[in-house]
Amino acid sequence: MNKNHLVESLQKVLSTRKEALDAVETVFSTMQGALREGDKVVVSGFGSFHPFTTKTKKGRNPKTGETLTLSPRKKVRFKLAKDFF
Repeated sequence: MNKNHLVESLQKVLSTRKEALDAVETVFSTMQGALREGDKVVVSGFGSFHPFTTKTKKGRNPKTGETLTLSPRKKVRFKLAKDFF
């Protein structure tokens, strides 16, 4: 399933495809904004998204063998709801 499938299924409930696309875009942009601010996003019955920052770590360039320091990065973890299946 991709974004177009979501829009198509939402279009059956709403009157136009544009309204369905706007609804999907609004949901995703709102979730993205909350995660960027460091907030947890919980969708009841589906799961939760938790933002976190990785630590600085050592890495290696496989081509040259040179040791590098990898800077911290922001990532998101997803935890499935208990009653999902």
